[in-house]
Amino acid sequence: MEQGANSGQRLEVIVAGDEGSTRLDRVLATRLAELSRSRLKALILAGQVSINSSAVKNAPVRDPAYHVAAGDTITIDVPEPIAAEPVPEDIALDIVYEDDDIIVIDKPSGLVVHPAAGHETGTLVNALIAHCGASLSGIGGVKRPGIVHRLDKDTTGLLVAAKNDRAHQSLTAQFADHGRTGAMRRGYMAFVWGVPNRQRGTIDAPIDRHPFAREKMAVREGGREAITHWEIQESFLGRDGKPVAALLACQLETGRTHQIRVHLAHIGHPLMGDAVYGPHFKTKASHLGPRSQTALASLDRQALHAYLLALEHPKTGAILEWISDLPEDLARLRDCLRAAL
Repeated sequence: MEQGANSGQRLEVIVAGDEGSTRLDRVLATRLAELSRSRLKALILAGQVSINSSAVKNAPVRDPAYHVAAGDTITIDVPEPIAAEPVPEDIALDIVYEDDDIIVIDKPSGLVVHPAAGHETGTLVNALIAHCGASLSGIGGVKRPGIVHRLDKDTTGLLVAAKNDRAHQSLTAQFADHGRTGAMRRGYMAFVWGVPNRQRGTIDAPIDRHPFAREKMAVREGGREAITHWEIQESFLGRDGKPVAALLACQLETGRTHQIRVHLAHIGHPLMGDAVYGPHFKTKASHLGPRSQTALASLDRQALHAYLLALEHPKTGAILEWISDLPEDLARLRDCLRAAL
């Protein structure tokens, strides 16, 4: 055992081959009884476990089911214990609406919604605790007070949080219904590669965890129901005068992790700038004009913005709706694409 780079502990295990299983998580559970199975799984998924073997050279392995062999050396970086409750942090928030029951934020790119492995501080929750004090709903749990839905770290736009338990229960029910019987609506602006061959459509394809890359989601038979409606707002030509990209308005009928990103990639129109679900489309950038290429490169994130949020106020029953303009980086990309520059 030694001190790790993160001031926690660095543990090392050499696989003996007699642990009863070759799965990474089970080998570690057998050899490191002081760490719970759930803790070991979390460390693996967070990239804190590395393997040095004939097949892998000191590389993080994020799959708990990865098979190890006798003689493999496993290194586990165990971070220092952290406080059970998030601490308040003075992080500026773009508040578009607030009363005694709810607060609506226009989230910037790069802001994680709630603490998780690798992001214990600097999150929206830390900012909300500082801003709202003890008024946030506790239903979401210690690390997710007030949180009823999420946006990916690099997705911008509108997000609502609950400031008391009654509001949390109402918002949770509305999000579960997704506007099927109520007023709840969530709309996204998505810049995608290519132009769909019709004006509008619906993607009804179940989503589950990716079978091999555990940090990704995928369309999979037997997954959870996922439905996304889309409509073309604009189409853009490349410097050769041929269609190269489109701006879609998307509305969710369900709320799965990475839903829009997975669904649009599934129909062959991944989000521009999405390094996870659209890496094979990077060469498409060569069809853009130089200014558009620069705007896309400086984006450094998926081109997705939560522009619309409508809901029924948990207390008054009033139907509230907010619209968020495209942030500066996406507006710049749109303008360059429009001009085919």
